[in-house]
Order: sequence, then structure tokens, then C-alpha cells
Amino acid sequence: MNVVRFGLTLTVFLLSTNLVLADDILGAWLRDNGEEQVKFAPCGDVICGDIVWLKPGAHLNAKVGKRLFFDMRPSGASSWTGKAASSDTGSVYSGKLSVAGSTLTTSGCMVGGLICKLANWTRMP
Repeated sequence: MNVVRFGLTLTVFLLSTNLVLADDILGAWLRDNGEEQVKFAPCGDVICGDIVWLKPGAHLNAKVGKRLFFDMRPSGASSWTGKAASSDTGSVYSGKLSVAGSTLTTSGCMVGGLICKLANWTRMP
């Protein structure tokens, strides 16, 4: 019985730790080119990021509501790994996120990390 209690306690702790670590990424972020905003929020026990705004006249194939970041899990202090989709082409990459103050840096890589795209984002008030 004590083993079961310990297992349940450990599970609750681990699930709550993921959401606590997520606090510094949650919310809306504006991309450095000013063409899109993504909002990060919990989706189950992971973090997801969806487009919530596109600059009028932006030449992107994306639409509001499109999920750009999914299955993001903590991978260290203020960093996450998961999957990232291109807002323009829809291609899916291995994704990494890191937060430093009010700046979010995202990268999406393919071909074992040989081809990567980076973007910086600024936290929206």
C-alpha cells in the first residue's frame, strides 16, 4: 500500500512540476518580424503554441488558430523541446524553445540538426 501511495504522490509531483516550469513561457509572444503572434498554453501535460494574430497583409500561408508548437516538454531551466511547424510551409521540425527575460528564442531543425531556422519573439503585455 505504501508503494502505491508513493507512486501516486510522485506522479502528481511530476505533473505539477511540468506546469510550474511552464509559467515563464505561457502567454502571447510577437515574432521579431512583427508578422505573427503565438500564444503558449498547457494542452494536457505538455505546452502548445497557436497563432493568435497575423499582421494584415503579411505574406504567410498561415491562419489564426494554426498550431506551430506542440508536444513541448521542459528540457532544462527555461527551455523546452518538442515539435515546431513552419507558419509558412507547414513543414514540421524538431523544436527547441528557450526564454531569457522577455525574449523567447525558437529553433526548428531537420536532417539531424543540419538545417535549422531560428526566430526571436518578444513577450506581449
